[in-house]
Amino acid sequence: MIIVAATATVDAEGSAPSDAVAIIEQMHALTNRLQNTDLSRLSDAEIAQVAAENERLIARLTYAGNQQIVEAENRNLARKTGHRSIIQYMQHRLRITFPGRRHVEVKATATYADLTTGQPLEPELPTLAREMADGRVGSAHVHAVMDVMDQIPHAIPHDVRAAAEQTLAEYAATLTVAEIGQVGARLLAHLDPDGTLTDHDDRARRRNLQVNRQRADGTSKLMANLTPLARARIMTFLAVWARPGMNNPTDPESPSGSIEDADPEVIAAAADRDHRTPAQRNHDALNALLEAVFDDGMLGKTHRGLPVQLIAKAELDDLIRETGFATSADGTLVPIADLIAIGADVQPWLAVFKDATAVPLYFGRGKRLATMEQRLVSFARPDGEMCSSPDCDIPTTHVEMHHAHTDWGDGGFTDIDNLTPACTRHHHMVGDQPGQYSTRMIADGSDEGRCAWQLNAEPGAPPNPERINRRPDIARWFNEVLTVIRDEVHGQPEPLSVDAPRPQLRQVIDLRDATPAELVVASALLDAAYRN
Repeated sequence: MIIVAATATVDAEGSAPSDAVAIIEQMHALTNRLQNTDLSRLSDAEIAQVAAENERLIARLTYAGNQQIVEAENRNLARKTGHRSIIQYMQHRLRITFPGRRHVEVKATATYADLTTGQPLEPELPTLAREMADGRVGSAHVHAVMDVMDQIPHAIPHDVRAAAEQTLAEYAATLTVAEIGQVGARLLAHLDPDGTLTDHDDRARRRNLQVNRQRADGTSKLMANLTPLARARIMTFLAVWARPGMNNPTDPESPSGSIEDADPEVIAAAADRDHRTPAQRNHDALNALLEAVFDDGMLGKTHRGLPVQLIAKAELDDLIRETGFATSADGTLVPIADLIAIGADVQPWLAVFKDATAVPLYFGRGKRLATMEQRLVSFARPDGEMCSSPDCDIPTTHVEMHHAHTDWGDGGFTDIDNLTPACTRHHHMVGDQPGQYSTRMIADGSDEGRCAWQLNAEPGAPPNPERINRRPDIARWFNEVLTVIRDEVHGQPEPLSVDAPRPQLRQVIDLRDATPAELVVASALLDAAYRN
């Protein structure tokens, strides 16, 4: 689908907004010609000109795309297409790599309409928007200017802020991104030379703490902007808990908790054995504090029906082999080795499906809300670690339990075979109106026990297909494709083929012995299976 911006203007060549789809098709045709052009026949000057103008076009197209995102947001296309937010729509429908960052750019440089009059409003950063529309600055320059503008104290008058934006935008047209930061530092020093204009509101506005997505090795990056008081508390805590020798997970004799409660001789001996960096000691101290908070029950007893504990599920085969990953209720992949290491202190649950259960999972009309046992069993399902709506990745700790067949208000039962996890956004999108979802639990076949979601079509329009959230299957598919199944019955498996039947996925090569070509084929198979 191509989303176009609706405006009341006509360009210099008379192309009306209704021509936008045709214009996009023409641009694709021209792009095809450009991609297939023999550049070796151009002179040095022509190559330089083409490359520079190509980058300018990228900036101009990005500006046009920002305005299209505004139009999509105004029409609530995210909800109409089954996405929980405009950010998710941008990520999955528009295939934007960093949708949050791009949306911040859109709000600063795109033109929005006045909610009362419908008239277009000037962009938040008007000079920067004009420079981007002309292709003189790109997205990186825009964010560099925005970073400087965000640091201007709230007490600076509006007209001074406007002049600062104009100055920065004009400089951005000729400077590099790094140079914009240097100019911004000089500007901030001029506006607030002694730092007295920065107030509590500025610090509160900039405070944040963000946990990035897990990387391939399971680690995640933590980024934060701390208020002075939060920083003072953290530094005091680290001074006590992150001392050499304290809270060292690799040293069984290392004291845990506060240094005040530890034997000085034990601390000294542990410090001599401690080869961690200061940053590693900080990490281990924070981890020890969180462990103590969990153990003391300071987080409360339940959250969304689940006990406030580290809840993780693992396959029995992985536990036996001591390899692979478990999945926590918040969506974190936990190495099996780490899970086993804390196994002595955990409360195990055995989830038995289909014909047996040890907890009350069927209540009929006796209860409306799912119980803790129902929440735990739902999480234990193969697809229970996230919202069941297609493509949604909201983890179990942030979902509600949805009556999939029949809503409670319509006489539905609060039974485990009628309950499915749904994030708040998608749960509220269930209904019988166009643009809302109809749901049902699948009763047989390979997807038995999973929830199918169908977006209600407009009257007279062809029905939309039912869809299942296949995200939870990715780990299993990957395991099927890249796990060794070499036994005496099958022998050495044949090389993978993109056209191979699905059963061959259970009889493939080990990742350690895979050639680059075979890994590419495996990735293609996974991608095709996920799309289907």
